Amino acid sequence: MQNPISLIRSRLHGRIPKGLAGASLWLALWFCLLFALRRLPGLWGTFFQILQVFVGIAVAAVGIPALWHLVRSRMLWSLRNKLVLTYLLIGLAPAVLFVTLVVIAGYIAAGQFAIHLADSRLQAELTLMSGENRHRADQIAPRLEGQTAPTAVEETDRSGALDIPSLRVHRDTEVFVNGAPVAMGPAVQGKTPLGLPPWATELPGGVFHDLVSDGGDLYLASIHQQRLKDGRMLSLVTSMPVNTAVMDMIGSGLGVARLQPQSPETALKQDQAGVKKSSAALGPSGVSERRWITGGIEPEPENVADVGVGFTSTVQMTDWGTGERGNVFIAVNSRPSLLYNQLFGASLSGFVTSVIRIALVLLCLIFALIELLALVMAIQLSRTITASVADLYQATLQIDRGELDHQIVVKRDDQLAELSKSFNKMTGSLKRLLVEQKVKERLQNELSIAQEVQANLFPRRVHNLDALELHGVCRPARSVSGDYYDFLVFHREAREGQPCRQETGVAIAIGDISGKGISAALLMATLHSAVRAYRFATEELVYSESSVEGLMASREERGGDHDELFESPGRILSLLNRHLYRSTQPEKYATLFLAHYDAASAVLTYSNAGQLPPLVLSRDGSISRLDKGGTVVGLMDGMHYEEGSLQMQSGDVLVCYSDGVTEPENDFGEFGEERLMEVVRRYRDQPLHEISSQVMQALDAWIGAEEQPDDITLVLARQV
Repeated sequence: MQNPISLIRSRLHGRIPKGLAGASLWLALWFCLLFALRRLPGLWGTFFQILQVFVGIAVAAVGIPALWHLVRSRMLWSLRNKLVLTYLLIGLAPAVLFVTLVVIAGYIAAGQFAIHLADSRLQAELTLMSGENRHRADQIAPRLEGQTAPTAVEETDRSGALDIPSLRVHRDTEVFVNGAPVAMGPAVQGKTPLGLPPWATELPGGVFHDLVSDGGDLYLASIHQQRLKDGRMLSLVTSMPVNTAVMDMIGSGLGVARLQPQSPETALKQDQAGVKKSSAALGPSGVSERRWITGGIEPEPENVADVGVGFTSTVQMTDWGTGERGNVFIAVNSRPSLLYNQLFGASLSGFVTSVIRIALVLLCLIFALIELLALVMAIQLSRTITASVADLYQATLQIDRGELDHQIVVKRDDQLAELSKSFNKMTGSLKRLLVEQKVKERLQNELSIAQEVQANLFPRRVHNLDALELHGVCRPARSVSGDYYDFLVFHREAREGQPCRQETGVAIAIGDISGKGISAALLMATLHSAVRAYRFATEELVYSESSVEGLMASREERGGDHDELFESPGRILSLLNRHLYRSTQPEKYATLFLAHYDAASAVLTYSNAGQLPPLVLSRDGSISRLDKGGTVVGLMDGMHYEEGSLQMQSGDVLVCYSDGVTEPENDFGEFGEERLMEVVRRYRDQPLHEISSQVMQALDAWIGAEEQPDDITLVLARQV
């Protein structure tokens, strides 16, 4: 039975790399095991706890890449998931961030507003104490100046406690003249524990009221100074300890309010000095709860959205002993409903306010519905897109398996539907093209066979005569060629004393068929067969003999193949013209050059039927043009062709060529006869195949990267 680790790893194989998946699973297993072992008592528990930290780091280092690979390979592989995630990132993420920013800003604003309300109530109480001090000073000053009796107002304060409905806390007031305390009798009772500090003996403006710290305790203190007529300074100091009753007043209708007696700097110094704190007694600022003065009542929520708002800040205070300004922590725990009531007060009960509140709620709901509708529409649109992509993907798999009849079912009318229709058309075209490709391959095979057959028609091995060197080459522009060349060597039958037949001459033929491709190649084969047939049809080559008996007698007298009968190229061209005219279509014709070379006399007899005139390069550099003859063969019936002759000298080079040699063009014009003969003249002493190779290289350089425009045929002969 397969163990769980191997089973999970096999399930994840293909989704997560094998090594990464195994390492992640084993590290996670060790992390869970160490989580249990860390509960052991003593040093072993501490050791396993430390080890768990390192294993946790390793789990994070290996697990995060594994998780990312899993997300990419499973969740983000699908185009639909990618589009949905793209919408969430582009459309929903900004909205979420905006709402988050608004919530955070609202929370901070609500907390600051709660702190502002608490501080305002402290300042209001200090202002009230300052006003009462001023009023007392106005009553006490006459008594100190003229020793008058207490007034009715003084009698109301005889209890020493101020009657404030919102705050019934004992206040202590003490009178100082020139910094020394003065007993005022029952009208002003009590003695403030603060006294009059040296820095307050003479205040700028004569007024001071603030939150003060003395000996680690907080007080609300107010000082009013007034100079008497005799020049003495009257100072009234009123103080009230900050306790739960004061904090109840600050938190009334607001929530829970707390003040920390120590300044943040003092608390920090004590913490650094090693003041022991319990984690269960930590306050909002991180200082132990026993140092906070708390008051107020924890408010109950009005609804689900009425969450608690806890905020901590600082308020200014004065050190009573030194007069230096500082800060103490203040914290308020409230709720939005209470802050809303404090902000708007009685206006919340108005009809207009209710309408606005309801309208805002409805607007928020509308916005939420619009966002939800946009999300649904985006998912639907992504499904429309991904459905088409999925269909195309499945179709490509079907086509890859060779199922070319597969068609995508199109149910929509959009651009993606048109893409699916185009894919269906493409599969149909692909199927048709494959059929056409098979036909083309069959035709190509047939062309290859035709090319092989045509190659056998050209002389496969050129046999040089003792007096004449021969060479020929034909390079088709396409698979088969419409050009033609041939060498027919004549022999004399062996006589007594001779070991073999004697070579008496050679016939040279070169031609060009009208058109290109298969039709030209077929006509070329016809022309080749006809020339070879007339080679042996000696009856037609005899001018003077009129009977078969005379022909046979002439053959016996000559004792050979009657090569003399082939010495009339003009006559053979006439016969070929009649044959092609009667056996081919009217638009089919050929240019043909025929020549007979007699080995004994070195005389070249020729006739040219429309072929580009061959050129003879003499040893002295002069060029002769072989242009006697007539028009093309096969175009008109009953044509006759003139003959010409040339005495070949040692070193003369005969150059026969087709129009594919001289007519290729580039930006500088045609290749031309001059360039052809220049190459032949430069390499005239080289072997004929080397001259032919140099001509072909010059032609290729002239044509360049362009396609070869026509068949290239070149025949060379040189007198030894």
